[in-house]
Amino acid sequence: MVITNIRAYIGHKFVENDVRIENGTITEIGKNLKDANMIDGDGMTLVPGFIDIHTHGGMGIDVSHATEEKLGRLSSFFASQGTTGYLTSVMTDTEEHTKRLLGIIGPLVGKKNGGARILGIHLEGPFLSPLFKGAMPEELLRKGDPKLLDAYLAASGNTVRYITVAPEVEGTIDLIRAYKDRLAFAIGHSGADYDTAREAIDAGAESATHLFNAMQLFHMHRPAISGAALLSDIAVEIISDGRHLHPATVALVLKTKGAAHVVAITDSIMASGLPDGEYQLGRDEVVVEDGDAKLKNGVRAGSTLTACQALRNLVKFTGKDVDELLPLLTENPARLVRVADRKGSIEVGKDADLVLLDGNLDVMMTIVGGEIVYKKEKKA
Repeated sequence: MVITNIRAYIGHKFVENDVRIENGTITEIGKNLKDANMIDGDGMTLVPGFIDIHTHGGMGIDVSHATEEKLGRLSSFFASQGTTGYLTSVMTDTEEHTKRLLGIIGPLVGKKNGGARILGIHLEGPFLSPLFKGAMPEELLRKGDPKLLDAYLAASGNTVRYITVAPEVEGTIDLIRAYKDRLAFAIGHSGADYDTAREAIDAGAESATHLFNAMQLFHMHRPAISGAALLSDIAVEIISDGRHLHPATVALVLKTKGAAHVVAITDSIMASGLPDGEYQLGRDEVVVEDGDAKLKNGVRAGSTLTACQALRNLVKFTGKDVDELLPLLTENPARLVRVADRKGSIEVGKDADLVLLDGNLDVMMTIVGGEIVYKKEKKA
C-alpha cells in the first residue's frame, strides 16, 4: 500500500512525500512511489496516529465495566477520532473488581480489535490522597503497597505501563524507586508540597496527571506539586477541553514547559461522543450538561473530549501551528509510556499507525497496523 498526494508530518514538519506500508510497517518514504494498492490522499495531511494515555471510555462504554466486546466498540469509536493507540485508565475500586478488570484488559493489549489498539493499562490509584480524590472512592484509597501493586501487575499480565500516585501518601515514593524500571509513574490526585513532589521526581516520577486538576494549586509562597511539575523536566498531562484549564492556562503551560514535555490527554468518560445526560464513571453517577461532566456533588469527573477535538482546541487556545502541537498527541505520549520505538512518528521501520486529516483537522481515514479501520463517508 502507498499513500500518495499528501503532506506528511515527518521530522516535526510537513513535507510532500508518499508513504509505503508493508505488513503493518512503514517501509519507505519518498517521491512518486508506486504500488498496486494506491491511496490518493487528495492533498490531505498525513500524521502519526494519536495516542491517548488517559481515558476512561466513550460512546457509552465505561472502562471500569468493560468486556472484550465493549472494548472493541470503544476502539472503533476512538479510531473515528484519530486515536490509533490508548491506555485504558482503571479507576480505584475494590481489589477483587480491579483484578478481574485487569484480567479482561491485559490479554487484549496490542491485539487487533477493529480499531485503535490498547497499548497498555493506566492505573489511576489506589495510592492517592483522600483530599484530592476527585471521583475516586475515598474508602478504597490505600497507602503505597508493593504486594498489592505486584498483584495488579500479575493480574494484568504485566501490561500496566503507567500509574498515578500521590507523593505524600505513605509508601508511594518507595514504590516509585522500586518499580520505575517496570512502569512510568505520574504524580497526581495529590496535596503534596513542593519538596515532597520534588522528592518523588528525583525518585523517578516522569509525569504529572492532568496538571492543576485534583492537586494542590500553585501559590507564590507554596509552589506545591504543580510548581514542581512546571519547574522540572517531567511531562505534564493537560486536558484541553476549555473547562479543566482556561485556554490561557493551556498556552502558559506550553510556553513554560515547551512542547516536548506536554502530553495532551482526553480523560474522556463514557459520555464522549454522546449527548448530554446521566452516565457512569467507575462507581459514580455522572451528569453531563453542555458537554461538561460532573458528579452529582458538582465535582468535575473526566471529560467528553476526543483526541481530534483536543488538537483543534490546542490550535485555537495557543495560536501555534499544527506542526508544533502534534507531538503532544503522538511522540510525547509514546515516549512517556515507552512505546516510542514503534509508535508516535512517521519513520521507516515504525508501525503504520496513521491518520489522514482534512483542512479542518477532521479525521478522514485512520490506519492501524497498516489496515484501514476508519474511513469517513463522503456526503452525497
